[in-house]
Amino acid sequence: MRQLLFACAATILSAGIVRADVESGPKAGEKVGDFKVFGVTGAVEGKEVSYVKERKDETTVYVFVQKEHWGRPMARFLKSLDTASKEVDVKSKVVVVWLTEKPDEAKDYLPKAQMSLQFENSFLTVFTGEKSGPNGWSINADAHLTVVVTKNGKVTANFAFLSVNDTDVPKVNEAIKKASEVK
Repeated sequence: MRQLLFACAATILSAGIVRADVESGPKAGEKVGDFKVFGVTGAVEGKEVSYVKERKDETTVYVFVQKEHWGRPMARFLKSLDTASKEVDVKSKVVVVWLTEKPDEAKDYLPKAQMSLQFENSFLTVFTGEKSGPNGWSINADAHLTVVVTKNGKVTANFAFLSVNDTDVPKVNEAIKKASEVK
């Protein structure tokens, strides 16, 4: 009986650390839909902006953060991505889009996150519309983090994470490198 209980407990515990696949965001090859965000840090601060229009043909990485899943591993991922993305393509930028039901709280919090993390290649923004993200972007609320790499107004790669940390950055950087090679 004790062996059976041990086996059941081991199965339950191991199921909790398995990373399941989840789909989120537009697929590679799709045209990027326009949307506006409130710029908290970066090129445009204190007003609404469309980075889709601003960045047009440049390599841009949109990272959609589900606020309720924010934590140290995600912060380490973003800091590593910030550093590595500019090494891969000096023209690339990372646009971090905060998804939350309380955008005003995020506008107050994100400057503190910037002070702590010291991003150099990332813009922290808040999506002030529905928590589900911009129309046409198909952001899955189950994905803690959705990364969409774009170039020339099209999606070149997409990643959805239920769990993320800085060890996930190399595969995103490879996608940035491939996007930067697109003419």
